[in-house]
Amino acid sequence: MEQMSSRERVLAALRRQQPDRVPWCEFSIDRGLAGRLMGWPPPASSVIDIDAKGTYTLEQTLAVASFLGVDNITWGLRAPVFTQKIAGQDGRMFYGDGLIKTDADLDLLRLPDPHDDALYAGAEEFLKKKGDFAACFSTRIGIFPTMLSMGMDGFAIALYENRRLVETVMDAYFDWAEVVAERVCGMGFDAFVSTDDHAFNTGPFLSPATWRELIIPRYERVARQITIPWVMHTDGNVLPILDDLIGLGISGLHPIEKGAMDIRRLKRDYGRRICLLGNVDLNILGLGTPEDVDAEVKWLISVAGPGGGYIVSAGNSLPNYVQPANVLAMAHAVKKYGAYPL
Repeated sequence: MEQMSSRERVLAALRRQQPDRVPWCEFSIDRGLAGRLMGWPPPASSVIDIDAKGTYTLEQTLAVASFLGVDNITWGLRAPVFTQKIAGQDGRMFYGDGLIKTDADLDLLRLPDPHDDALYAGAEEFLKKKGDFAACFSTRIGIFPTMLSMGMDGFAIALYENRRLVETVMDAYFDWAEVVAERVCGMGFDAFVSTDDHAFNTGPFLSPATWRELIIPRYERVARQITIPWVMHTDGNVLPILDDLIGLGISGLHPIEKGAMDIRRLKRDYGRRICLLGNVDLNILGLGTPEDVDAEVKWLISVAGPGGGYIVSAGNSLPNYVQPANVLAMAHAVKKYGAYPL
């Protein structure tokens, strides 16, 4: 098969077609890990705010992607969440308790104007300089920012005791995402990536009935504005609501977390309907050897790659705690085992 560009390769896989080789996409590579791979000096701040822009320069983004040989680069825009932010080990930031507990706290819920051109500053330059990479836009849509801003316990209690508060917070985030989606889908991005967790390893945060009543109609509003391939990221086991998610029009599901879902079952039951992305075990990337990583990628390509519709990716993101040697082994294995025909 004639060699494809990274963009062509990713778009073919998202259409569930067979490209020249299995693509490799990562939507988030921790700044600390990138620095260790590239030999960069440490950032000015030891705490990485995962919601902040500017973790990377555009030049650094392109350099990391070229060095590793991934097939995408990502430009992100997230609405703020109103929660405690706690610095963890190695400067990684974690979310604490939500700050919106009662109606009186709604004064905190101030989102940037999604119509403001300044909000999209840098996107045009990003798209002009993206080269052959697939240009992905990443954001959160509505349910997960609501849960973060209210706290999981606060969200669950309010769902029964003050549902209007839950819906008010959700609508603010979904309305914001609806405008953003329409704007960015007309800018020239190749894929729209939403990063909202929906589930524990045992199943969805909400019952399927509540999900369909409360969440799906709001997602449908945003979905009407998403006119490019849509990749949905969610940790956990979403099998009980996966048909509903596919019904929204998603093109791909990421990251198919190890221990939560079986990628072999997904390939068998859903491989004709959506592209599968991910499933490279973070435990292996963090604690294993390059040989372990090689075997993991080889196995995944063998079970999820046949016929197309599979994109290699870590089982969440590439965090700081994974071993650089294992990331390099992953890069090598994708090219070693991913060429079609498999």
